[in-house]
Parts: sequence; C-alpha cells; structure tokens
Amino acid sequence: MKIFLDTAELDEIRQAARWGVLDGVTTNPSLYAKVGGSYDEILAEVCKITSGPVSAEVIADDVEGMLTEGRHFAKIAPNIVVKVAMSENGLEAISRFADEGIKTNCTLIFSANQGLLAAKAGASLLSPFVGRLDDINEDGMTCVRELVEIVAIHELDAEVLAASIRHPLHVTQAALAGAQVATLPFKILQMMIHHPLTDSGIVRFKEDWAKARAGTAAKS
Repeated sequence: MKIFLDTAELDEIRQAARWGVLDGVTTNPSLYAKVGGSYDEILAEVCKITSGPVSAEVIADDVEGMLTEGRHFAKIAPNIVVKVAMSENGLEAISRFADEGIKTNCTLIFSANQGLLAAKAGASLLSPFVGRLDDINEDGMTCVRELVEIVAIHELDAEVLAASIRHPLHVTQAALAGAQVATLPFKILQMMIHHPLTDSGIVRFKEDWAKARAGTAAKS
C-alpha cells in the first residue's frame, strides 16, 4: 500500500521523504490555510520533493470553474493530480479532465456508489473518508472494502485511497482491506514508527552497551 502524506507543511514532507516511505502528497484548502503563502509555490515545491502524485484541490462549484482551476494546477508539474469533490458538477469535471489526460482524485466520498460513479467518470483516485464516517457511527472501512472489491471485480482503472485517517489502526485496517493508498497526517506517520517496547529496547541496548564498554575499560 502506498503512503501519502496529508499536509501542506513542507518540512513534514521533506522528513517523510528522507525516511524513504513517501509515495505522494494530498493537500486541501484547510491544510493550505494552516501554512498560507502562495498555493502554487507550495505545490511546485512539493512536486520537487516527491515524484509521486500530488493532489491539488479545486474550490469552484461550477464545471467551468473547476476546469479552469484544474488546468492551471496541472501546468505546475507533471505529477499534479486535480482533486475534485464528489457532486454532479464534480463528475462532469472529472470526465472532462479524463478526456484531456488530466488525472483526478475524487474526494469527499462517503459511499461505495459514489466511488463507483467517480471511477466510471474517469477518476484516478477514489477517496473515501474513513474517519468522518466513523464520526457518525458508520464503519468507514466498510466503504473502503466495498470500493476495493468493486474496482477489482470490474477491473476499473482507479485506485482506492483511504482518507480521513485518524489513528494508526486505520492504516492497518486500510492495508488489510486492500486499499492501494492511504493518506495520513504526519503525526500518524510518526505514531506508526514508534512502539513502547521498541523505544524501551533501544534505551536498554544503549545502557547495556555502556556498561560493557565501562567494564572493558576498567579491566584494561
């Protein structure tokens, strides 16, 4: 399963890239608002850090507005993927982007039916929002599993991207459900790395090594 970072913070993206685990990046207006500056410049820099897909979200509600914004983003770098919210206009925009050879990420998916329609319209990535479904007492992973199965059965040219990841268990569940991608906040990526037994084991090894070195020094 590919790991995308869900952030617009360049330092976080650079760090994940240094770890060798970064396959792409997703951004949205809320994430961009946290860092400010020029959205175009941020996207261009992110595309230099990773050669993987970088999602840039359109804000317009009308088809022509979506197309104008998406075409602009697509010119920034070859690995830009235009992020379009699920809606009637969104489906039309996705279809027209597909005709133009522009890859898209259909976001705000909350049902397998929505994902199926997005795939048929030509979306490259289907983003079911796991955490937000959990928030309303629905099983977000059910949507992921259903979409993964639908894509496989009908051999659709799309990947399921588990979004709205709230904790490391969501990542494990998404991987077991067959999601091709999971996008997660940097803090969740950090949490995946650490385990109390790993951390305490490292401390213990260092202490034992120091004692052994001290004993050797004393004998000499």
